[in-house]
Amino acid sequence: MRGDRGSKLMEKRADEKSRAAVITRRGFLDAATVLSATALAGCSGAETAGRAGSAAGASADGATQVIIAMDPASEPAAGFDPTIAWGCGEHVHEPLIQSTLITTDKDLNFQNDLATDYQCSEDLLTWTFTIRDDVRFSDGEPLTAHDVAFTINQIKRTPSSQADLSMVDSAEAASDTVVEIHLNKPYNALLYTLAVLGIVPEHAYDESYGANPVGSGRYVLEQWDRGQQVIFSANPSYYGSAPQMERVVVLFMDEDAAVAAVQAGQVDIAYTYATHAGQTAQGYELVSYATVDSRGVSLPSIPAGATRTVDGDVVYQAGNDVTSDLAVRQAINRTVDRQAMIDGVLAGHGHVAYSIADGTPWASADMQVDRDIDQANALLDQGGWRRGADGVREKDGLRCSFEILYASGDSVRQALSNEFANQLAQVGIEVTPRGASWDEIYPQEFCTPIMWGWGSNSPIDLYSLNYSSSEGNYACYESSVCDQYLDTALAQAEVDQSYAYWQAAQWDGEQGFAPQGDATWVWLVNVDHLYFKRDGLNVADQKPHPHGHGWSLANNVDQWTWS
Repeated sequence: MRGDRGSKLMEKRADEKSRAAVITRRGFLDAATVLSATALAGCSGAETAGRAGSAAGASADGATQVIIAMDPASEPAAGFDPTIAWGCGEHVHEPLIQSTLITTDKDLNFQNDLATDYQCSEDLLTWTFTIRDDVRFSDGEPLTAHDVAFTINQIKRTPSSQADLSMVDSAEAASDTVVEIHLNKPYNALLYTLAVLGIVPEHAYDESYGANPVGSGRYVLEQWDRGQQVIFSANPSYYGSAPQMERVVVLFMDEDAAVAAVQAGQVDIAYTYATHAGQTAQGYELVSYATVDSRGVSLPSIPAGATRTVDGDVVYQAGNDVTSDLAVRQAINRTVDRQAMIDGVLAGHGHVAYSIADGTPWASADMQVDRDIDQANALLDQGGWRRGADGVREKDGLRCSFEILYASGDSVRQALSNEFANQLAQVGIEVTPRGASWDEIYPQEFCTPIMWGWGSNSPIDLYSLNYSSSEGNYACYESSVCDQYLDTALAQAEVDQSYAYWQAAQWDGEQGFAPQGDATWVWLVNVDHLYFKRDGLNVADQKPHPHGHGWSLANNVDQWTWS
């Protein structure tokens, strides 16, 4: 699950004792300052950290270094353990410390990493990978197919794992260089999961692995100060090209602290949001990277009174009497002014969103919908919704009114929710935005429209949000035709053959969840991922960033350079 709920669910399941502390602005300025953090990282203080170009890129021991400021939520609660959450789950990224069987390039094409070859059986239920025989873990022990099988089976044994391997029955090593992964149903999207799934050593894996990881990837964990920073150094025994960036320091801090660190010249690149993007700092530029990080609102499509079960035994109320009306859902999609949201809320730092998959090979042009207030009003009129004295529509005594929930700590979602309400008022739909904690939001996820954040470099989100029996189907959408398209997409022998079926699930010319069809969501904007980057730091070509403003930036940090 690569959206808000997947991340927060993991936080609830994670061991409280291992959860990272958050650095607030006050705590940052009063106690754990960036200067002290960079000193921990081996810098020689403000003078070294504040210089531009190659001087800023050198640590005390002369290693080429970069200092990155990330959101505190990017610190992995369970440590650097791929069998739990590191690299997988909501904020998918390459695990850096560990190798993966395959990976993806900037165009999302699959490339071999540990694997030298792979193939699927005719019945599509067994994937066989041949792996390299020259790879060693950082402790000197060889990596074999047995470690690959162990990793996959360990995930199956770990209830708190964010890696979705529900389609896998088991993995077994046929030899030291051949591993077989046995599925319980055809599922070609497994490849997207394997592209971020780090392989752990069977001989060195225990409950403390997350804090003391042994891997075969580009970097090793040099130091981790919980709640403050993590330091990676280049793995001297890495089988691939040696990293050009020899040390990577990641500081965990909230946005205000990150901006303050930029203004003080104490970090090399720091995340920020549109609300701070207008600020400037000498020696830095604001950069933006393409994303599939969408903001959209779920529209429950069944009447109130139903229930949904999540996590096996938790029962939530489902359905909404207003949004269950198709005319309302279709009118909402035709009323919203996405560009106005980008200009007014995101200060221009975003792109209009029509789906969760815009810009990907599995996106459908049929998800695009033009703003048409006249048509929206006509749909509502034809649907029997009449304006009352106060301008709000009613039908059979039911007021066309609903709440929209948003995460109370997210200023962008708050502003989007308010603008969403303002725009829908134009057609007589009353929307009341309300901020709440995720603990309060989740029990209402099937009955109240919610301002969600979703997006990944995989088509599986289309399945998660729209398959009838999926726990992520917040709109409570049920369509046997859509389900068949989604299952067929996953059952194609070649991934590129699946795209047409993903697209047909969205709209096949007669039905689907597109705006002209069942309109179960209204997608609004794709947010740009913004960073303040020091002059002279050359960040290599980025893949599209998935939902989450964190580790995806560092997917290719080994290729970064200073000039």
